[in-house]
Amino acid sequence: MRSFTPNSQLRTPNFDLMKLTRKEFQEAVVLALRGLPKFFKKKMKNVDVVVEDRASRELLSEMGLRSPSELLGLYQGFPLDRRGFYYGNVLPDKITIFQSPIESLCKTREEIEEKVREVVIHEVGHYFGLDDEKLRKLEDE
Repeated sequence: MRSFTPNSQLRTPNFDLMKLTRKEFQEAVVLALRGLPKFFKKKMKNVDVVVEDRASRELLSEMGLRSPSELLGLYQGFPLDRRGFYYGNVLPDKITIFQSPIESLCKTREEIEEKVREVVIHEVGHYFGLDDEKLRKLEDE
C-alpha cells in the first residue's frame, strides 16, 4: 500500500470547511483523471478509483497513522513496473481518494480541486511504481 499523506509544509486543518457533495467531489476526481496525459491513461488498466469519506481506524492502524486527516489518498495493488508475464486474472488495483481530509485542508472549491488533482497524480504515480521519495522530488520540481 502506498499513500499520500500531508507533509509538514501543508496548512493545519481548516475549521471553516469548504465541503462538496459526494457527487461534486467525485466529479473533481474524474476531472483530475481526465487531465492525466494520454500516455498514462492508455497504460492504466484494471484499476478502480473510488472516493471514501475517510480512512477506517483499521487501515490507519495498519499503516501506523493516528488520525484520518493524515491520509488523503491510497494506492492498493501491484505496481505496473513489477508485473511480469505471469500477471493476470487478478482483482483490480484500487486508488482511494479520501474526501474529508482533503476538504479539511482547503478553503475554496478551487483549492479542493487542486488538492484532488495532486492526490490523484500522486496515487497514479504509485500505480506506475514510483515511491513516495521519487514522487516528492517530482512534485518539488
